[in-house]
Order: sequence, then C-alpha cells, then structure tokens
Amino acid sequence: MSTPSLSSPSCCPLCGGHNLCAMAAGRPPESCWCMTQPIAPAALAAVPEAQRGKACICPACGTPSSNTQQPFARPPGPASI
Repeated sequence: MSTPSLSSPSCCPLCGGHNLCAMAAGRPPESCWCMTQPIAPAALAAVPEAQRGKACICPACGTPSSNTQQPFARPPGPASI
C-alpha cells in the first residue's frame, strides 16, 4: 500500500497518516468514522490554515484524549525549520 502525500485528501494534515475518510475513498459521508465519534476541538484548531477543507484528520488525531497531552504530532512546517 502506498503512503499518501500531505496534499492527498486521504492523508491526515496533523500526523501524515491515513485519515480513513469515507468521502476520500468514494463512500457515502454518513459511513465515515467522524460521523459517529466526537472530534477534539484542539485537533480541529491545529489543522494548518492551508489544509483546512482539503483533507480530514485521522481518528488517532481527532478523537478526544483522556490525558492532557496533545494527541497528534504536527508535521514539520516552514516555521519549524
């Protein structure tokens, strides 16, 4: 299986992994994991502006965590180089 690029609609903009998005896979939106699970507001806020509306976050990054640590690792961007 190939790894998606960060610009792919099947790639999580926070961790770079597969986002398991039903719509990106050509399935009905109501079959997506995000339609039945709560999404962490902090994860939504962390999506880079340039990638908002282009790709969904993955379940690992989007599911609210019971601990206080950030549940995702943002890929390095120009500001971190």
